Amino acid sequence: MDPIQNRFGYGAQAQSAAIFDEGLRKHMLRVYNYMGLGLVITGIVAFVVSQTPALYVPIFSTPLKWVVMLAPLAFVFFFSFRIHAMSAATAQMAFWAFAAVMGLSLSSVFLVFTGTSIARTFFITATMFGAMSLYGYTTKRDLSKFGSFLMMGLIGVVIASVVNIFLGSSALQFAISVIGVIVFVGLTAWDTQNIKEQYAENFDQESQQKLAVFGALSLYLNFVNLFQLLLSLTGQREE
Repeated sequence: MDPIQNRFGYGAQAQSAAIFDEGLRKHMLRVYNYMGLGLVITGIVAFVVSQTPALYVPIFSTPLKWVVMLAPLAFVFFFSFRIHAMSAATAQMAFWAFAAVMGLSLSSVFLVFTGTSIARTFFITATMFGAMSLYGYTTKRDLSKFGSFLMMGLIGVVIASVVNIFLGSSALQFAISVIGVIVFVGLTAWDTQNIKEQYAENFDQESQQKLAVFGALSLYLNFVNLFQLLLSLTGQREE
C-alpha cells in the first residue's frame, strides 16, 4: 500500500476515534447529570415530606402507605413497557416524575434513621457506586456474561423482599441486604458498560437522548437500592 495513503487512512481513523470518544464522554456526562438531578429531586421531596406532619401522617398511618411504597415499582414497569413508544422529552419528564415519587416513598427514611447515619451511608454509597461505575466504564473485560447471573440475583432479592414484608424476619432481612448490596454493586458496573455499548451502536440524536434517560434510570435505581440496603445494615435508628 502507498505509504501516503496508509498515513492518510490512519489519520482518518484516529480522527474518527477521537470524535467517537468525545461523543461518548458527552453522552456519559449527560447520563450522570440526569441521574444526579434525579437524586437531588428525590432527596428534596423526601426531606420536605419528612419535615411536614400534614403530609407524612396521612401517608404512613393509613393504607395509603402501600400505594406510596409500590408506586415506584409501577413507574419501572411503565418505563419497561413504554420504552420504545416514548419520545425523548416524554421519557425525561417521566423520569423526573419517577424521582419525585421515589422521594415520597423514601421520606420514611428520615423518620426512622438519624440524620448522621443517613449522611454517612449516602457517602459510603456514593463512594462504592463511583468506584464500580468507573470500573465498568474503563475495564476492557466483557461484563455481559455476568448479566444473567445479576438479573437472577435481582429477581431473587425482589421476591424475598416481598415475602419478608409479611414474615418480618430480621435474619431474612439481613441476608437480603447483604446479597442485595453485592447484586447492585455488580449491576452498577454492568449497566455502565452496557450504556457505553449502546452508544456505540450509532443511534440518531433522538434515540441517544432516550438512551441517556434510560441509562440514568438504571444507574439511579442501582444507587437508590444500594443506599437503602446499606442503610438497613449500618443505619442508626431514631430513639
